[in-house]
Amino acid sequence: MARLIELAPQINKALFQTFYMMFWTLGIAALAGIPLGTFLYLIRPGSIMEKRLVYLVLDVTVNVVRSFPFLILMVAIMPFTRFIVGSSLGTDAVIVPLSISATPDFARLVEQVLLDVNRGVIEMAKSVGANTLQIVLKVLYREGRSGIVGAATMISVSFLSYSTVAGLVGGGGIGDFAIRYGYYRYEPMVMAFTVVLIIVLVQIIQTLGRILARVLDKRI
Repeated sequence: MARLIELAPQINKALFQTFYMMFWTLGIAALAGIPLGTFLYLIRPGSIMEKRLVYLVLDVTVNVVRSFPFLILMVAIMPFTRFIVGSSLGTDAVIVPLSISATPDFARLVEQVLLDVNRGVIEMAKSVGANTLQIVLKVLYREGRSGIVGAATMISVSFLSYSTVAGLVGGGGIGDFAIRYGYYRYEPMVMAFTVVLIIVLVQIIQTLGRILARVLDKRI
């Protein structure tokens, strides 16, 4: 316990770095992933704006990016990361590959959420003259908002674990703290504390996401 108290400043710094990475990653993933997922839904075969060729290209692209192991992606795009943030090392640098990896995942989840929206409600909106934008904003997002929150929760949990490899590029965070102070220094108590801390963070994210999704679920 005394050792953990001694390391409190480092723990606080690691928590801040983790939250910082998660905030920007999820923000960028939402800003890019929701429109991308919506577009995939709209142009898929049999949908409102069917464009089979465009959908095929985007579908394959999304699948390819999602298939990349995060560690390989992080290393492969280092020149791009350096171009975007001026460095391939550090907390800001980790956000770039995290965002690139999270966006297609979020987009695919959003597409699936919109596919679950009752087609009858969409047809009703079309029958009263609603245009595509109105259908998206007033029907699809309204009906699917709870599912989108659930998707955001799932992405948050997944990319919390992804952020633990940030230490490989000097990004810091909880995972980097566990490796430097628990693994490399052979301090099992520090390692165990970090694992428990990550579990607690996951539970908090899941609980908050579940509560928000329930509040937004119009079926309840």
